[in-house]
Amino acid sequence: MSSSTPTTVDRAFLAALHATGDAALDAGASLLAADPSADAELARRGEEFVAAAWRRGWQPADVVRLVRRDLDEAHVRLLASLIRAQAPNDRPRGRRWAAQLEDLTAEAPPSPPRTDRFSHATTVLELYRLLLRLPALDALQEPRQGHRQARSGSRMLTRIRALLAKAEATGYPEEAEALTAKAQELMARHSVDEALLDAQAPDPDAPSACRIGVEPPYEQAKAVLLDAVAGANHCRAVWNEAFCFSTVVGFEADLEAVELLHTSLLVQAQTAMAKAEAAQRAAGRKRTKTFRQSFLAAYAHRIGTRLGEAAASAENEAGGDLLPVLASRRVAVTAATDRMFPETVTTRLRGVTDEAGWTEGAEAAERAQVTPRTRLP
Repeated sequence: MSSSTPTTVDRAFLAALHATGDAALDAGASLLAADPSADAELARRGEEFVAAAWRRGWQPADVVRLVRRDLDEAHVRLLASLIRAQAPNDRPRGRRWAAQLEDLTAEAPPSPPRTDRFSHATTVLELYRLLLRLPALDALQEPRQGHRQARSGSRMLTRIRALLAKAEATGYPEEAEALTAKAQELMARHSVDEALLDAQAPDPDAPSACRIGVEPPYEQAKAVLLDAVAGANHCRAVWNEAFCFSTVVGFEADLEAVELLHTSLLVQAQTAMAKAEAAQRAAGRKRTKTFRQSFLAAYAHRIGTRLGEAAASAENEAGGDLLPVLASRRVAVTAATDRMFPETVTTRLRGVTDEAGWTEGAEAAERAQVTPRTRLP
């Protein structure tokens, strides 16, 4: 009976990946640094860790977000390189997955400065430790390739993104209001068109789900804002605080609207908060983390109220064939969410104690641009 001799990579992994502490990392990194012939196998094993993360339900953006939070930029660069290297050997996974891979390529930083072999090996092992310990997540199913993409107005979505980008960039409130209102109008038309098409030819794969990053700081308030946007757009959001994302469940056109509107409202909130802090400082009052937390909490709360009122008004006005469709979709989304997340808990916002921050945030929400999402064209 014969057995294969452990390779340098095997011995380094045994020393470092299944232990904790710097001493174990140093031992593994020393083995790898001393054996340049192990580099190819080390990279190949990294691609295997990436593929294993996909099998456990993770997506590229999820892992990049977690590595950026828990490790350093060197680890993010290494992860992005491994993901790109593994991608040609992967199966097709849908539009959102492809977009995440494109983002990795578009955001690729310049080549990092060369480091010594020991430091590089330490970075590799720290990243592999994190990848090895990722828990399983529920896999997200995207619509069948070519089904929604062939029907949905990709040109319209491109126009919506462009309008929101201009609204976020302009320094003129009137122009921002006009651009955002036009974007909302196009989103409403897009959602109604998709809902009525589904009523004529129901999609057996719908609803689907996507993950949207909800990252520190002030992640609780950001999660509340995303929940409000999701609810107003006939979706459900479930926040995973530990891994910095919310899973949003809904029909594809509505998921696209949630992604767009949530991003735009966050940008509007950050801009309004910066202006509010500048005014407070000019008046001689020091602004704190508590001010910002209270500002964003009030903003999210008031936006949720406004969106809910707008959605209810739009549904009451729509009438006709649309209301039964919306009711059916709401039931389907609720059922899908309950299947994915049979056990959820509610959480309370912390640190919302600054009265000035709350007042400023509520006023900023009143100025934010929102319109009914389901108005018939």
